[in-house]
Formats: sequence, structure tokens, C-alpha cells
Amino acid sequence: VQLQASGGGLVQPGGSLRLSCAASGFTLDYYAIGWFRQAPGKEREGVASIIVSFGSTYYADSVKGRFTIYTNNAKNTVLLQMNNLKSEDTAVYYCAAVPDGDYNNALSAYDYDYWGQGTLVTVSS
Repeated sequence: VQLQASGGGLVQPGGSLRLSCAASGFTLDYYAIGWFRQAPGKEREGVASIIVSFGSTYYADSVKGRFTIYTNNAKNTVLLQMNNLKSEDTAVYYCAAVPDGDYNNALSAYDYDYWGQGTLVTVSS
């Protein structure tokens, strides 16, 4: 199981970015995929997750209405569309996977087994 996150960068407040998490060695259908972020000096927090088989999605309150998680099954990829970005969204973003059903909280980093490397998102003017 491997995950490859990409798409980070520098964006101005109010701008948009789309992060991509490419999965290899497994198919998304039987997994939950989550996006997490960690800012300097802070704990890693769940941002959004998707239960691919059901299409169920979960979002942290801080990103509801601004972020959207979805899949591109043809490419075995999970994307995170981030709109109206704020300075407090600045962090290293990680994607992670856990077999469907093997978790208690789809937004808890402790429940995820497989992690990709991070991609840095900086929101600044």
C-alpha cells in the first residue's frame, strides 16, 4: 500500500488549491481515505475523509463549506478541493488510508494505518 500526496503550494488568502492522493498497491473501493494536516507546534488533525465504497464524506467543522473530498476512480486517486483558503489552513497536508470498517473515527489520525508523505500548503499574502 502506497500513497503519494501532491498539489501543495503557496496561495493567497481566498484562493484555491487542489490536493491529490494517488494510491498504488490497492484499490480505493475497500478503504477509507483521509486528509490530515499538521501546522508547526500543533497536533495532526483530520480535515476530511471519504468512505469510498459508500461515498460517505466527513469534514472538520473548520473546513465545512470550503473543502470537498472526492475520488477519481479511474486514476485510483482521492482529491481535496480547497476553496476560500485562510491563513489558518497553512500546514503540511497528509493523506492516509485504513481498510473500510477498521476505524472508529474517520477523522482520527490514530485510526489510519497507511500514510503518504506530506505536501506543504502555505496561505499567505
